[in-house]
Amino acid sequence: MALNSTSPSASGDDIQLTVAHHGNPVTFSFSRNATLNDLSERVSAQLSIPPPNQKFLVAKHGLQKPPFKDPTLPLSGLASSKITLMGSTTAEVSSLNSSIAAASAPRRPGPIKPATPARNRDYRKTQEEAQYTFHTLRSLPHLPNPERSLRFLERLRDDAGIKAAMRAHKFSVPLLTEMDPAMHTTHESRTLGLNRNQGEVIELRLRTDAYDGYRDYKTIRKTLCHELAHNVWGPHDRNFWNLCKQIEKEVDRDDWRAGGRSVGNEEYYEPAEEELYDHGGWAGGEFVLGRGGETVVSSAGGDVPAGSLSRRDVLARAAEERMKREKQAKEHPDGGGSPAA
Repeated sequence: MALNSTSPSASGDDIQLTVAHHGNPVTFSFSRNATLNDLSERVSAQLSIPPPNQKFLVAKHGLQKPPFKDPTLPLSGLASSKITLMGSTTAEVSSLNSSIAAASAPRRPGPIKPATPARNRDYRKTQEEAQYTFHTLRSLPHLPNPERSLRFLERLRDDAGIKAAMRAHKFSVPLLTEMDPAMHTTHESRTLGLNRNQGEVIELRLRTDAYDGYRDYKTIRKTLCHELAHNVWGPHDRNFWNLCKQIEKEVDRDDWRAGGRSVGNEEYYEPAEEELYDHGGWAGGEFVLGRGGETVVSSAGGDVPAGSLSRRDVLARAAEERMKREKQAKEHPDGGGSPAA
């Protein structure tokens, strides 16, 4: 904002002098014989900037401040020069001094807080946990309470023992998902887990057969150890079982959070002896992600072509396949005509 001032003796012979202060132009009127000292007095009177606070940066004349080396320097020679005024008003200086005094005033010492020990974050461990983990978790949206299944999978992923074993063996699994009990249940057995293509996808049977409850956490975690061992060994040979037992021991040893506690009023299920962990490291079948986040999985006893089929079609094919196996099991109780599990 520009401030204009005209001296009482202004006439046609007066000169106009513009000074920039805080980025704003301020225009003064002076007589032809006015000097630099007159400019200082006018700034002090109109802008409340006392001479000790004044500094004038004048083009081609450099820095000028009271007391001036040449106080009689005529302003007529500066009318066309760029002049910048640097200085604080009396009010600004007073406010600054008050702030300094308040900051410097002695304060009452408050209660001494106990020192908090510094936490040393293990960045290497954090980086490994981000690399060696289950990168995607997915529940089945067509089953009841999919959000509860997702929390179950999150609990497995964040289990201290599982995380330690994943880091130790450098296991990185793209997808951990729940298994649909209806698609992996036969008259003779119930599959508890599947490992596809050496850890590309791991499926776990979380629910009871009636879909209204969940199995024992530690049983499912033990199944997960079994499936992780299939990341290295496919057949159930001595190498596989040695690694499986090693992973189980490591998970139990590093389970400092005591994972496996039952939470809430959920129904848990202990598997019977005739149930199976899996059918070995499985590299066959299909795993298709349907629209809207639906997970469509092939049947264990015979592949269900997914492709363009809807979820209802896939489930119907799976039910037909299951009924066929049950019928064959009744007609051939000796197992001679039943399909291989």
